[in-house]
Amino acid sequence: MPDQVLPLRARASIQEHWLIRRLDTIIGELMQREEVDMWIITGRENNEDPVLLTMLPPSMFHASWFRTILVFCRDKAGSVERLTLTRGSHASELLPIYPNIWDHRHEDEWSCLARLVKERDPERIAVNMSSAWALADGLTCSDHQHLVEALGTAHSERLASDQRLAVGWLERRLSEELSAYDGIVRMAHELIAEAFSSQVIHPGITTAADVVWWFREAVLDGRLTTWFQPSVSLQRCGVQGMLHGNEIILPGDLITCDFGIHYLGLATDTKHQAYVLHRDETQWPAELQELFERGLLLQDLHLQEFNVGRTGNEVLDCSLRAAQARGIAGAVIYTHPLGFHGHAAGSIIGMTGQQQVPAGLGDYPLFDDTCYSVGVEVTGTIAAWGGQTVRLMMEEDIALTGKSPRYLNQRQEEVYLI
Repeated sequence: MPDQVLPLRARASIQEHWLIRRLDTIIGELMQREEVDMWIITGRENNEDPVLLTMLPPSMFHASWFRTILVFCRDKAGSVERLTLTRGSHASELLPIYPNIWDHRHEDEWSCLARLVKERDPERIAVNMSSAWALADGLTCSDHQHLVEALGTAHSERLASDQRLAVGWLERRLSEELSAYDGIVRMAHELIAEAFSSQVIHPGITTAADVVWWFREAVLDGRLTTWFQPSVSLQRCGVQGMLHGNEIILPGDLITCDFGIHYLGLATDTKHQAYVLHRDETQWPAELQELFERGLLLQDLHLQEFNVGRTGNEVLDCSLRAAQARGIAGAVIYTHPLGFHGHAAGSIIGMTGQQQVPAGLGDYPLFDDTCYSVGVEVTGTIAAWGGQTVRLMMEEDIALTGKSPRYLNQRQEEVYLI
């Protein structure tokens, strides 16, 4: 694993190249799509707009202590000029990508911004405000107040809460990012394969929590990061529900992990399965295999409904209908966008415990060159376990590109046997 991970300087070079390419190609397309003439993004250190953080060079970990303002101006020909209003050392870090138009010796940032807006006179000014997506809701109350006061009535009335612009920026992937994503997901899968092996799990000794913290140590040792605390749960014959924490792993246990990494600014999110063999077993129980195959079928049916232009709720409804038609009773789907963030911006397709997605999140359409973590759950009654109910939770990462979904790296086709 460490041999696959690039040194920090090489990673920064790649991420900065991607950032410039994204700014050169994606911004103009999205501003035209949403009919936006100017986009203003502001943030201060320790209270950054999530979108702002994805637009900073990799050597810049946060906004300026004073304030960092990014402005994108689209002219009638469709060209986009990107500018910044920043002071201090951060101004020089941004300069290669964003020309700095603020002379802080003669005016404050709001006066400078007001002058810029007056000169360009945009018809529609986008700001990051959203009641649906937290990631598109980065404009603080105080900055909004400053902005309205600085622009005055004439121009502040043109401010538009254009959440689709922010979501579009966050969800869209370059072809280079999509190519790299396969390798990033492969790294995560390799760590899961090692965790679900006799190298890590010693039945009768190792606990679920031990495996959780093995994941954390392995990520750290591999010079990677994780965006959430991994989880490891057990299902056992004769015990209802999930076992966690300091529960010792025993032969006959069905193990599910939930694990994700962050590398080159992109996140993964995976749920895979393992089974601990009894001394006289060479395969896991046939009924569990049948349940696993039912989960694979549900994944197939779900991905067949991934059509660009459909909303998340439409994909969900079609997927559940297809599952019912194939005899998959009680199917659950919980698919979410993936990208800069693990739970990223984009269309939500079902939620655990709440298949009906709240208004706004599920009404957003699917776009090309986006990524999702596809979560499905199937439930079965296992006769060999005395009629006990078993839940199989499966999660794989996909790219929707060329108007067709494909797995990043590959999905789990066979359970890990320990």
